[in-house]
Amino acid sequence: MTATATAPGLSLLGGSPDHPALIADGARVDYNELRERVARRRDEMGGIRRLVMIAASNAVEPIVTYLAALEGGHPVLLVDGSDEEGARAHRAALIARFDPDVVATDGPSGWVLEERRVGSRHDFHPDLAVLSSTSGSTGSPKLVRLSAENVRSNAAAIAEYLRLSPADRAATTLPLQYCYGLSVVNSHLLAGASVVLTGRSVADEEFWMQARRDGVTSFAGVPYTFDLLDAAGFAARELPSLRYVTQAGGRMAPESVRRIAQLGRERGFELFVMYGQTEATARMAYLPPELAATHAGSIGRPIPGGSFRIDAVDESGTGELVYQGPNVMMGYAHTPEDFAHGPSLTELRTGDVGRRREDGLYEIVGRINRFVKVFGLRLDLDRIEQLLAEEGIEARATSADERLLLFATSERAAERARARAAALSGLPARVISAYAVAKFPRTSNGKRDYAALARYAELSDRAIRASEATAPPGGAVTAERVRDLYAALLGEPDAGLDDSFAGLGGDSLSYVEISLRLEEMLGSLPREWPALTPRELAAQHRPPATPAPSADGRAAPTSGSELPAATAPPARHASSSRRRVWTRLETPVLLRAAAIFLIVATHADLLTLQGGAHLLLAVAGYNLARFQLAPVAGTTRLRRLGRSASQLVVPAVLWIGAVALVTGQYAPTTVALVNNFVPGDGRWSEQWQFWFLETMLWAIAGAALLFAARPVDRLERRAPFTFALVVFSAALAARFALTGLTAEHVERYTAPVVLWLVALGWLVARADTTARRLVVSALAVASAYGFFGDPGREAIVGGGILALLWIRAVPVPRVAVPVLVTVAAASLFVYLTHWQVYPPFEQSAPWLGTLLSFLVGVLAYRAYVTVSGATPAVMKRLKAGRKRSRALQP
Repeated sequence: MTATATAPGLSLLGGSPDHPALIADGARVDYNELRERVARRRDEMGGIRRLVMIAASNAVEPIVTYLAALEGGHPVLLVDGSDEEGARAHRAALIARFDPDVVATDGPSGWVLEERRVGSRHDFHPDLAVLSSTSGSTGSPKLVRLSAENVRSNAAAIAEYLRLSPADRAATTLPLQYCYGLSVVNSHLLAGASVVLTGRSVADEEFWMQARRDGVTSFAGVPYTFDLLDAAGFAARELPSLRYVTQAGGRMAPESVRRIAQLGRERGFELFVMYGQTEATARMAYLPPELAATHAGSIGRPIPGGSFRIDAVDESGTGELVYQGPNVMMGYAHTPEDFAHGPSLTELRTGDVGRRREDGLYEIVGRINRFVKVFGLRLDLDRIEQLLAEEGIEARATSADERLLLFATSERAAERARARAAALSGLPARVISAYAVAKFPRTSNGKRDYAALARYAELSDRAIRASEATAPPGGAVTAERVRDLYAALLGEPDAGLDDSFAGLGGDSLSYVEISLRLEEMLGSLPREWPALTPRELAAQHRPPATPAPSADGRAAPTSGSELPAATAPPARHASSSRRRVWTRLETPVLLRAAAIFLIVATHADLLTLQGGAHLLLAVAGYNLARFQLAPVAGTTRLRRLGRSASQLVVPAVLWIGAVALVTGQYAPTTVALVNNFVPGDGRWSEQWQFWFLETMLWAIAGAALLFAARPVDRLERRAPFTFALVVFSAALAARFALTGLTAEHVERYTAPVVLWLVALGWLVARADTTARRLVVSALAVASAYGFFGDPGREAIVGGGILALLWIRAVPVPRVAVPVLVTVAAASLFVYLTHWQVYPPFEQSAPWLGTLLSFLVGVLAYRAYVTVSGATPAVMKRLKAGRKRSRALQP
């Protein structure tokens, strides 16, 4: 076999020439046009067989390229084409390992075929058609080798049991590179049906508008898709064209299957529950929809042309499920040399433990590698999860070192899981460890990621929060150490080497602890460290130079050192002691704590230093740009802005509303944070006490409105400093138009007049060079001048902004860090509550009013965090589901 060997092409286009094949944004591509486009693309690829990698998305060009590669006999490898860090890293790893001849991708000027060489360096087996990754973008080094017959036969079998016809029209709710999503395209095109191309989630209203407009008859989902459907009100949606829904990609709870099946009977659609693996091209079994309500929990029967057997049956009638059929893969490819190999399998050992029920249907009861021995007892980890779920505890179970490891999304749930697992399994509690995680990690294909949980347990057990997280002076710092730090301190078990702090959802408070740990590990951090990946941070680390050895083999003294060796250790000890006494705290945190102190102390008449609230606006704008508006992929910015708005609005409305109900002190417009929209007399009143919160709310809302427009979002990513400069200029122009140079009375507290400070903080965050900082310094001084008509107040605002620009971190006594960080973290609650705390002490004991204001604010913050941390499990599933749904979208 050589690279020039021909191979029979595979055409999946089975529709009538004038029938629509693809529908994208309302535009239709009929089968005749699609055949012509595929033919042109096939000719463009040439007659020599080549390995074609396609950076996939649910769009016309990737599908045309995929179909052309199949017809031309070119082995095709579909990969995630998104701009996510993990997807980029995975593409790079596959290119380095398997060396594709052609890379098809969506470039700056449109869809392109990047020919990396003329011809091919590979030898291919004549049957090889498709190469699939079994783990999405998680970096599996092996690929599944699929033949043209594998692809054709599985598509035909799926079309047969789904009873597909040209009248069917499927929406692409799953990515093209995922075998489940690809099978939807293959089966519908082979049956002459239509595919509606969309990258929207089922949680988006636009998806349903498109589905109604284009007459969608079906969509596919993994289990979390159905959690999103529940949250998005699917039961009440009208979609008359819907004929059936399919579910695969993991086991769905039987009660959910029954509920959706019942909804389908009421609404006129069918539910097909399916079972498959990438190694079987896609599908191996399906549960007929008429059995979904009565046989929920079963995978059903084999697809047409396939068969099952149970191997090594035990006394309970279970054993490994083994599948045979024309869709069983040719084998794996670990290296490019494997492309030349023929089929190595006649059956697929699924790794699932199953049984054949008396009604002839098959059922999965666990995974072979999910049976473990702990303390001499054989445990079924899936069964433990099921038993805990029956008691209302959502948990994940795995094992390591003869221990049972349990994970839940709160400390309380984790401890409950540990206690109940001990009782249910008979294990002593000492061999069961329980951990709280921010969410249950999943692979990019939507499957439970137990490997990430096991890694997280290892990190926690090594006490990464403590001194073990710090590399010894002069020791090597690896990207893995930084990644482990992120995983442990952010509660993100699946944090990767290419996930930045900002990309993992770090915010203005969590970075305090992480920055302290990183400085101990890496030394001085660059200003932009939140946007750097563990790889990049580790690459920047330079351990202290080791003195070169002298001729006699002893370390030579450093320049200027004449100390005898005996005196060196005390010097090093003194240096170590100084490091323990002092640490560095990032300037934004220090300014946040200082500003809230100035606000409270001035209001309580302890001192008179105004300007803290306006400085705090600039700090808030700085943090907004640094975290919520970090350059992360997709619509993550909008979600973070929404979360920030809720974190501000919920406690504010609760507190102000409660005070209004008890005392009648505040008007409904104050409770609703809309005083800026109510005409007033221009004089200060207690209704304006929360002006700062109103300004931040409308700043966040304005940013969300800006970035909801994709062209605006792309523009900002291309020129972040220029964009911020334009926003600042517009906000400053609005201020001057409304007030002139000096703002009088209540003007200086209205959102349109003070938004320039938020924009200035944003601009500070984007000033990434010395020249730009000099420009922003001049703008800060000039814009602050005259605003209050009070030079002292303007000096506090301008000086604080200059410190934010030029001083990355400030040395502080280590013992002061917990106090400063707590005050910064609780600043919102201190601001909210202090209006009701200090007044009784304003005349007699302002110091006591100030102290009590901070005490009450911190206690309110702690109470709110505790209560809000007890979020219902269904909301946590929804949050995780939304994230997974986004990962499954191109």
